[in-house]
Amino acid sequence: MKRNSRLSGVLHVLLHMAERDGPVTSEVLANVMDTNPVVIRRILAGLRDAGYVRSEKGHGGGWTLACRLSEVTLRDVYTALGCPPLLAIGNRTETPGCVVEQAVNAALGQAFDEAEALLLARFGEVTLARLHADVHGRLVVRSRRHQRRHTHAL
Repeated sequence: MKRNSRLSGVLHVLLHMAERDGPVTSEVLANVMDTNPVVIRRILAGLRDAGYVRSEKGHGGGWTLACRLSEVTLRDVYTALGCPPLLAIGNRTETPGCVVEQAVNAALGQAFDEAEALLLARFGEVTLARLHADVHGRLVVRSRRHQRRHTHAL
């Protein structure tokens, strides 16, 4: 089963936008994400409708964040995307009259519901600001490693 990486991709785009002081074009973001600018515009249009980004047309235009990173959670972004399925597995529904299928689906359905509730609660605890801080922490670690490699080469 193919996993849906749309939420991950949107978060990626938002964090790249957070690194910019001004508007960033769909073309630049598409290049970063290795996709087509139309895909970026489609994704960001939904986030614009939710008030998380804004777009400016014309020369010098592009996309900018319209929210504070500290006020937006993963769950907010997930909801803005239309609440795509969280789990790639589901119940068998070929023979709904079968009592075995009914029993299996009841047990699995309850487990799926509990797992989704737990995941959504966790999404609600993680802000974009927290992800942004994690990105910067990783950049510091990477920079230190790079400096050590070059220091040892001297």
